[in-house]
Amino acid sequence: MATFLYRVGRTAFRRRWLVVLLWAALLGALGAGAATAPGASDDDTSFMPGIEAQRAFDLIGERFPGTDANGAGARIVFIAPDGEKVTDTGPRAAIDELVEEAGAGRQVAAVTGPFQADAVSQDGSTAYATVSFKVKAADLTDADKAALERSVDEARDAGLTVEVGGDALASSVGAGGAAEGIGFALAAVVLLITFGSLAAAGLPLLTALTGVGVTMCGIFALAGVFGLTATTGTLASMLGIAVGIDYALFVVSRYREERAAGLDAREAAALATGTAGSAVVFAGLTVVIALAGLSVVNVPMLTKMGLCAAGAVVVAVLVALTLVPALLGLWPDAVLPRRSRKAKKAGAGHPERAAGAGRPERADNAGTRWARFVLRRPVAVLLVCVAGLGALALPATQLEMGMPGAESKPVTTTERRAYDALAEGFGAGFNGPLTIVVDAKGADDPEAAATAVTERIKDTEGVVSVSPARFNEAGDTALVSAVPSTGPTDERTKDLVQAIRAERAALETDTGATFEVTGSTAMNIDVASALQDALVPYLTVIVGLALVLLLVVFRSVLVPVKAAFGFLLSVLAALGSVVAVFQWGWGADLIGVEQTGPIMSLMPIFLVGIVFGLAMDYEVFLVSRMREAHAHGDRPGDAIVAGFRHSARVVTAAAVIMIAVFSGFVGEGESMIKTIGFGLAVAVLFDAFVVRMALVPAVLALLGAKAWWLPRWLDRLLPDVDIEGTGLAAAGSSASDEREPRPQETARV
Repeated sequence: MATFLYRVGRTAFRRRWLVVLLWAALLGALGAGAATAPGASDDDTSFMPGIEAQRAFDLIGERFPGTDANGAGARIVFIAPDGEKVTDTGPRAAIDELVEEAGAGRQVAAVTGPFQADAVSQDGSTAYATVSFKVKAADLTDADKAALERSVDEARDAGLTVEVGGDALASSVGAGGAAEGIGFALAAVVLLITFGSLAAAGLPLLTALTGVGVTMCGIFALAGVFGLTATTGTLASMLGIAVGIDYALFVVSRYREERAAGLDAREAAALATGTAGSAVVFAGLTVVIALAGLSVVNVPMLTKMGLCAAGAVVVAVLVALTLVPALLGLWPDAVLPRRSRKAKKAGAGHPERAAGAGRPERADNAGTRWARFVLRRPVAVLLVCVAGLGALALPATQLEMGMPGAESKPVTTTERRAYDALAEGFGAGFNGPLTIVVDAKGADDPEAAATAVTERIKDTEGVVSVSPARFNEAGDTALVSAVPSTGPTDERTKDLVQAIRAERAALETDTGATFEVTGSTAMNIDVASALQDALVPYLTVIVGLALVLLLVVFRSVLVPVKAAFGFLLSVLAALGSVVAVFQWGWGADLIGVEQTGPIMSLMPIFLVGIVFGLAMDYEVFLVSRMREAHAHGDRPGDAIVAGFRHSARVVTAAAVIMIAVFSGFVGEGESMIKTIGFGLAVAVLFDAFVVRMALVPAVLALLGAKAWWLPRWLDRLLPDVDIEGTGLAAAGSSASDEREPRPQETARV
């Protein structure tokens, strides 16, 4: 592997203009394709096939044709002034006027006023109207939105308090370009501090942007074919920037080391690609495994997101192996530190030696001093790491998953105020009604069967009210709405859904009809349960595959096991921290969390997948340098110190960049985005600085030479990928005469 990549890097350096032009042509071609390609169709409404709520949702679409459950909707909530009722003459006239005006919209399918649907609270203080649209929220025209907003403003001018729930006028508090821009700016600052050169800092940013540009253009160009959307590419964009910077950072850092050791630019670029590039390839493979493994969860959207992000990682690897050495060929000295460039100009006859002046190969730095500290106290460091992360992981045992809705939005949004007003006026469960689909095809008397189901559900403890059954045109399927006494995210609501479903077998025996429970509340409950069940199989798949990959890379049985154990510690500690803050409310005010509750269902899966990939990145980059030193004859302790000498600084910089990028999302107003940003930031913090920088050297110090033990029979079976670059000496002797010979000391690290 190292020999092949050495040749790739050397060729890219020599043919630098061709490589740059090929990448530019690819970006331009995909950009043109993205601009002309049709967008993805939104016809596929299946979020998670196989769960009951989704089956019931699909049955509604089949038995009630013309009912668009995905159409936009608005629930307009009216609150009368103090001392008045919405049924009084003045408020009632304002409400009727708004209902009439709202119904005049071109995209409006139906409007139901509060006085026609008996949607007035018992004390008369609150009422609501529903507006249904023919199209999805994303397809609503600005004119129709503006018309509805004007009607709402007129009702407010009449003295009513009016709030709007639903998705028609929902305010988007997304993680826009601001958070990404801040993260990118912080990454630039960290790179500048790390390298001390604008060119060295700018090159990883440039190549990362190129890789992300190619990926996103490719996603949009293929959107119509594979049903990809901008949402599908969100994870690809985020991870593409993250790993793109990381991978280029490691190649450039190794290039600077080789130049400082006395190599000419072409040889340094080739050697950097052969050694650091090998680590990039296998680090990228671990991330691809984690992302492609998302298909195990059986969520089509999540599968597409994972595969697109995996594609972004593959592109980032290819960029690091080809475009980075090509750009180094264009500016071979620009990425060097200022003192090295000055020394190079001052050196006569041996400029490369002058560039490395004053930088002995085994000079101590902060990384070596820390490594020696851990080597002196491995047991104490190991116990502190395990105890600390274990304590942080304890709250994860109380993890509750759900899909936060309007209740998690800031109180400054009208959706949140509408939610609170409805809960106060009509009860907590009003915001999360359950929809029961009665399939009476097998019943002798469908109407009697639906009535029996309705009565049984009405008698279930925890149900406040049940609507009359509404049949389809064929008369074989009915819809019933049940309002729970508890809110959508309350654990008692989950118990209620299970209790209603438990009645199904007996009712089917008695009536010949069956039913299924759906609605947003039931859908969220089922999705959360399915994702929680999928978490262990997902972990098993990605950790198992990664163990095999790391076994091949490091040719060791214990190093991969240690890597997986460290990852589990860091990800569980991160999950525990998320539960403590967002579910229990510890320190929630410090980051602007206004409402605690269940953790978003997709959050643990995202956290496990992304953090696993990044954790294995750091593992491969750090331990591969230890393996390289060990393969070239260093004793176990010296190999650990050598790994920290060369990799600690860049691993630290990569981790700080990731933490900065992810922390930028904590400042967003959306609770879901806050959770993802916080979870990823603390996970990288724990994994990079506690696990990789402390636990890993402590375990390796205790294992000593046994860390690199591999049974002979297994050694014969495993392919030799040569990530440590021992085959590069042979490559150097067989290369063409136009390359200057490599100094002898660079044969070892």
